[in-house]
Parts: sequence; C-alpha cells; structure tokens
Amino acid sequence: MNILGTSGEEGVCAEMTMVCLTDFEQYAKQHLSKSTWDYYEAGADECTTRDDNLQAYKRIRLRPRILRDVSISDTMTTVLGTEISFPVGIAPTAFHCLAWHEGELATARATEAVNTCYITSTYSTCSVEEIAEAAPNGYRWFQLYLYRDRKLSEQIIRRVEALGYKALVFTVDVPYTGKRRNDIRNQFKLPPHLKVKNFDGMFQDQAESKEKYGTPANTLDPSISWKDVGWLQSITRLPIIIKGILTKEDAELAVEHGVQGIIVSNHGGRQLDGGPATIDCLPEIVDTVQGRVEVYMDGGIRTGNDVLKAIALGAKCVFIGRPAIWGLAYKGEEGVRDILQILQDELRLSMALSGCRNVAEINRNLIQFSRL
Repeated sequence: MNILGTSGEEGVCAEMTMVCLTDFEQYAKQHLSKSTWDYYEAGADECTTRDDNLQAYKRIRLRPRILRDVSISDTMTTVLGTEISFPVGIAPTAFHCLAWHEGELATARATEAVNTCYITSTYSTCSVEEIAEAAPNGYRWFQLYLYRDRKLSEQIIRRVEALGYKALVFTVDVPYTGKRRNDIRNQFKLPPHLKVKNFDGMFQDQAESKEKYGTPANTLDPSISWKDVGWLQSITRLPIIIKGILTKEDAELAVEHGVQGIIVSNHGGRQLDGGPATIDCLPEIVDTVQGRVEVYMDGGIRTGNDVLKAIALGAKCVFIGRPAIWGLAYKGEEGVRDILQILQDELRLSMALSGCRNVAEINRNLIQFSRL
C-alpha cells in the first residue's frame, strides 16, 4: 500500500505508505477530476448532516475492559444467516467506472476476496450480470429504487433473482433527489462513454428527456409508501431490507410490515440536510426493534474504532460508501481490498484493546457518551 511521490529538488521518488482511510481520500482528491470528486463528496445543501456523520463518532468514548486474554480474536459475523469475515460491507454507491475503468467489477472481486457483503447499486456503470460474472462466488445484495414505471423495477428484480443476489435493499429516502450544490454548478452528468448499464436501452422513448444522474429526470416515483413494501413481497421471495430509516417510529412500521432488515442511513448526508447523524439514530432504532429484525448502518465509518462503536450500539454490520470509491481511485480491486483490510485490522486491534475476543462480546457496556 505505497504510492510514489516526489521529494527534494531533484524529484527523487519517495513512497507514501497508505496507513488509514484518509490517506486514500487524499489520493482520490488529487487524482480524480474536479466534477467527479465533487459528485462523490457532495452532501445536500450546506453539508451539515454529511459532516455530522463523521463528527458524531468523536462524541462517543469507549470503556475498555482489561485482563481478558485477547491472544486470539475473531471478527467473523453473520448477516441474514450468511457468514462474512467481519462486520463491514460495501454500501450501494453509483458510477464506480468514474473512479476506475473496471468500476463495479473491481469492487465485486474485492469484496469476494475479502468475503464480505457488497450491495450493488441500481446506478451501476456495469450491469448486474457483468458484476455476477466477475465475482461468481461473491455475496451480494441489490439496492432497489421504485420507478413510476413499476415494470422497470420488476424486470430488474427478476434479473437479480436469477443471478443469485441474496436480498433486495429498498432505498426509501429519495422521493426526490437532494440539492447537491456542486453538481448543479458543475452541471454534472455521466461522460458519453459511460451509462447506467442496468437500464441500457430501456429509456428509448424518453431519449430527449432531461437527464439526471444517468437516467431521464422524474423516473423515480415520489408516491412510494408502505404499501409498496407489500407489493415487493408479492412479487419476490428475496428478503427485503429497508434503507433510509432514521426514527424509531419508522423502524416499528418496518417490522410490522414484515421486512427482514433495516439500514439506518441518511444517504451519506446527500438527501435531507439538518437530519441526524446515523450513529446517533442507531440506539433508539435498536431498542425499538428488540432483535426482531437485523439492524445495519452506514454513514461516517472511517476507522475500526468507528466500526466497534457502531457494533457496540447494536448494528449487526456497517457499510462504507465513499471509502470504497477512494480505494477504487487508488488502485481498483487492490485498493478496495486495501480499504477493507485496513478496517478489519483496525477493528481487530480496537476489539483487543477493549477486551473483546469476538464480535459477540461487543455490547453497549463498551460505550460511554462524552459530555462534550
């Protein structure tokens, strides 16, 4: 995990060791185009929620236990009954080919190699078929939006069922797209050589429509409601996980509607600005659900310590978005593997220093909320 730089007057090559996720962030910022960097980095409006996703972890302190014999540690856990190597997966993020030429194929191979979960985005620049072929033994869920034309959604559900994707992640926090100022200033759109491959050829009748993030504007359905969970259950037997819940009231409704999981998420701070940090929402949702469904979380994970805090507060697994993009920008598949390996190593160390020998020993007794 080294990158070449120059130092001294004679331009002598020096290696910069990639030690932590922020090293990859700095590399990506330097090497991606401005419009691409701005797209990935964007939060909604003033980016208050995006930034608070990170700051919230710094308000949480750990209560380590000592003399616990941590000579052997195990980071393995399960999601929906499937073993993964550690409780960190890849969140659904769009347009991986903007960061690396192989795009989602590289991400899929990296997560397969590390043995964790990859939530494939609807807005991928590689198709669900290409992703499955690139990593045939990978453990994948598919992130789903509902469109005004429900046949579009149903068609892609049929495709991922046939390809062995193991769950549908129904994203519910985008009835409309949040206002991302730099995307507007940059007039962001996909370059001509890239497209949303999952919908290749499906919008021919709307070819003249204004484009928004790779598809015609106004294709997402703002009328989605809880009844659509029932509709999804009527057309698929895949487990349904709802992504975008931030309150105990909606968590209770999700359980009542028979979903198999909840992802506590504010879309990386890209939708409603001024909403809470996801780690701050997690305890009330976990307390409400009471183990009836699994609870996951994304937003702001940058270190193994962050992972430990989220698991201690009741998350079964956490998912990373932007850091995966930084890994791709650094070195494709190898970069994403590096990101995941750093997080796993940091989590293992934080667990040991806190007195936890395995994931089952991580609980809320480990957490002390700062008075700051």
